Amino acid sequence: MAEIQSLETRQAQGRAAREQAKRSTHAQVGNVERDPIELLKQNSAGRVEALVPLRYGRMSVSPFTFFRGSAILQAHDLAGTANTGITFPICGDAHLMNFGGFATPERQLVFDLNDFDEVAPGPWEWDLKRLTASLAIAGQHMGIGRGTISDFVATAAHEYCERMREYSEYSTLDLWHEIVTFERMIETADSDEGRRAILKAKEKAAGRTSESMLTKMAAERDGHWILQDAPPALFHPGGPSSLLGKHEAWSNTQAWENKLAAAFDSYLGTLAPERRALVGQFALQDVAFKVVGVGSVGTFCLVMLLIDSHGKPLFLQVKEARESVIAQHFPVDGLAHQGQRVVTGQRLLQAASDAFLGWTTGPAKRNFYVRQLRDMKISAEVERMDNTLLKGYARLCGWALARAHAKASGKAVEIAAYAGNGERLAEALTDYAFAYAEQNEKDYEAFIKACRTGKLEARSDEDMAADFRI
Repeated sequence: MAEIQSLETRQAQGRAAREQAKRSTHAQVGNVERDPIELLKQNSAGRVEALVPLRYGRMSVSPFTFFRGSAILQAHDLAGTANTGITFPICGDAHLMNFGGFATPERQLVFDLNDFDEVAPGPWEWDLKRLTASLAIAGQHMGIGRGTISDFVATAAHEYCERMREYSEYSTLDLWHEIVTFERMIETADSDEGRRAILKAKEKAAGRTSESMLTKMAAERDGHWILQDAPPALFHPGGPSSLLGKHEAWSNTQAWENKLAAAFDSYLGTLAPERRALVGQFALQDVAFKVVGVGSVGTFCLVMLLIDSHGKPLFLQVKEARESVIAQHFPVDGLAHQGQRVVTGQRLLQAASDAFLGWTTGPAKRNFYVRQLRDMKISAEVERMDNTLLKGYARLCGWALARAHAKASGKAVEIAAYAGNGERLAEALTDYAFAYAEQNEKDYEAFIKACRTGKLEARSDEDMAADFRI
């Protein structure tokens, strides 16, 4: 077993990290001498060819959607900065839209990180920089003044530091069981407006269940449920609306069904015995390809519809896991199976993870992870928030990120000692957020130019959907 170090030793190690990366250096944007278009093309390699234009179309909506879809660029840039040397599995894509509410297996509604496609060992400050940059980029897109945006960024940074100091005093087990519930969020809200918003979100989440989604996504035919094609967002891999190329098409043959069954059995082997027994009480009805998110567009993602004997549904999302952009630019020895990497990282960082979370290998040796498609999941509607709500949301994201890092790393003492009172770190991160927002704007302009000149093809959901209208 590992030797237990004293708190004093660990605090000294945290302060010593300032010699490796002074807190003021976190204002630097890093290595931006690169071609953003070429990096995006590299990141699109291996995706469904017909869906890459949709990925670019969703990214082209605004500088903020571009930022959400271009994690590869910031990872590249951060690799050119000094880092603290305090590393562990980080989220890798902790922008403000990758936090949200969801139900624990015990049906408790919590607020936490909710996207782990890029999880990999890396410097903890990279997550904090992605969060603070996203606040600046979103704020500028919404037309918010610089001073107010500075307040948002500083709020997130200070909350992270303050919570980390708090967590540095927790026992190991107390920290492992720490959870940010909606009840705690309401108790700690800074304003009546914030409390009302949290209550409204809680009510909305209660209605976002698999059962509520059944009739919206599927239709019953002769006692069997069939998912309804709605291309480009949802289509059957081997059907007439499929966007998969001939070399990728999955016809509804016995061979394909056998491959799917083998992959599903492999997934079941990654679940605890009681979870396997639970899944065994459902029967598979249908499988379709689903396009999700912004950065994930073009990766393989399936939705499986299962029904129990009472006619109640379970939707499972089977999502492709590719190499993390963090691992590409901060290489360390890690898990060879990318789906296992996502699942392990999610279980480590989240306070409570999906009961059906597991991984498998599918046809063509693609790596996948599996989770529920919807289980009281809810995301913030950031662009509809006023300044008071957005500041409160920044604080919640800082809190949730600190909790995730403290649990995953076991290094709350070291990080808290490094950050100190948080003032210098918050100042540096505020400068960084604005500097990276400026860089993101330059990259976005280059991206839009590439789309307009035909170097990249970008198509909207509406444009692609029109291809299937009669």
